[in-house]
Amino acid sequence: MKIYCVNLNEYIPFEGGETLQSIVGRLDGKLGFSPVCARVNNKEEGLSFPLYAPKQVEFVPVGDAAGQRCYTRSLCMVLYRAAESLVPGARLEICNAVSGGYYVRITGTMADRARLAGDIAAEMRRLIDADLPIERKEKPTAEVIELFRKQGLDAKVALLESLHELYTIFYRLDGLADTTLSPLVPRTGMLGAFGFVPYEEGFLLLGCNHAAPETVAEMRPQPKLYRAFKAYQEFNRIIGIRNAGSLNTAVDRGDTGMMINVAEALHTKHIREIAQAITDRHKAGGARVVLIAGPSSSGKTTFTKRLGIELLTNLLKPVMISLDDYFVDRHLTPRDETGDYDYESLFSLDLELFNAHLCALIRGEEVELPTYNFEKGTREFRGRRISLPSDSILLIEGIHGLNPELTSAVPDDMKYRVYVSALSTISIDDHNWVSTTDNRLLRRIIRDYKYRGTTALSTIRRWPSVRRGEEKWIFPYQENADSIFNSSFIFELGVMRDEAERVLRTVPRDVPEYAQAHRLRHFLGYFASVSSRLIPPTSLMREFLGGSSFKY
Repeated sequence: MKIYCVNLNEYIPFEGGETLQSIVGRLDGKLGFSPVCARVNNKEEGLSFPLYAPKQVEFVPVGDAAGQRCYTRSLCMVLYRAAESLVPGARLEICNAVSGGYYVRITGTMADRARLAGDIAAEMRRLIDADLPIERKEKPTAEVIELFRKQGLDAKVALLESLHELYTIFYRLDGLADTTLSPLVPRTGMLGAFGFVPYEEGFLLLGCNHAAPETVAEMRPQPKLYRAFKAYQEFNRIIGIRNAGSLNTAVDRGDTGMMINVAEALHTKHIREIAQAITDRHKAGGARVVLIAGPSSSGKTTFTKRLGIELLTNLLKPVMISLDDYFVDRHLTPRDETGDYDYESLFSLDLELFNAHLCALIRGEEVELPTYNFEKGTREFRGRRISLPSDSILLIEGIHGLNPELTSAVPDDMKYRVYVSALSTISIDDHNWVSTTDNRLLRRIIRDYKYRGTTALSTIRRWPSVRRGEEKWIFPYQENADSIFNSSFIFELGVMRDEAERVLRTVPRDVPEYAQAHRLRHFLGYFASVSSRLIPPTSLMREFLGGSSFKY
């Protein structure tokens, strides 16, 4: 029997039951990199995957998105083993991605954090250097539940009890069992660079730099983003829904309506607080321009509309300007690395004209706004004139809003910056967080399919390019925000589940994007379905699900 190796474009023989790791060992370095996992028939699998029939196999390096997930989740398994050895019985929570790493809490110990971080890092290094096996297992769910109950993993027990699956896959390292959202490396020795350091009230787990895997990823302090995550995690704690197991239990109890109403009320409260902060600054002679930025599918458009309503109740008239109308003529647009027009580049905008108009409006002058003709790729002036009376305020939505260069001519006291993103704070369980990126991708897949005539395949195929643009033009400026609005809901993955699964099933099995579609479908399976009928028409979720009272 043979596998077809996508990397080498050739067939490789194998014996029945042979693992992918064994095949890698026989390739004598022909791959040119050390794989951490693989895509088998366009599904992500670990290198411990056994072969019993011909397959298409693509080996994956750590720099690939799937490789990053495998490396990071494997580090988390090592972290769990190290923490349990040093502080047995303490609760380890891996909460969310922030500051270039993953925020970790360890409760049930009064140890000095700096010393504990050093001890855990040393124990993790010992486990990696020992090159211990990380074994993939599959057993009846009832047995796995008892195993996790003995280990004190109550969140995993609650989750498995809510899923009602017959069998459960888990991993075992040095006598300790855990579940994970992605395949793990077969041996600890395949892991290299990492960091574990004190951070805020807890710790930060740093993986490797994916561009240079032999080095540790750089920590980028993000105190404002951390505080936004913390505020919502405290809210989750108060209402008793912190993870998928507790969410599923609430759905089974029929508590969905109350959960939705409380979460929507929290959004309204935060939007109102931001509107009041803007109003207070405006009354003091500043904040004539409000800049709203955030990554794809963060809900910027609905947030901007709802913010405008709150400002009206504060007796301020919102005036909106579209950054799209300030695009340079198409032939002047920068090109990306593939040679295509890069409309996400800051320099695709006429910054000089945009700043001149803002400054004129702030001075009380009237300006003629441009209109960009996307069909012709040119900017036109059609007599559309506006001014900014003293009781008015400019609202500008766009990905570059937090970049100082966008409004370099406007004094800082005249600007108020808001960062909007779906900062997922509900987790699968204590050791498996929900990726904010996955949350946004699911929103975009549903919205684009329903309202933009775009297939799930096309959305998934374009996503890496979108992510590169975010990394370059949005994320470096997050901490410039005056306010951060978390657009996520604790219930939204349950609301999106049925619709997203239906759309994801349209992705063919014989394309590389099927791996992403299959992974997302598996991920959604952890959440009980929540009916969207109770979602109010003003909800930010309606931007993606439909049925909004706002016009888009």
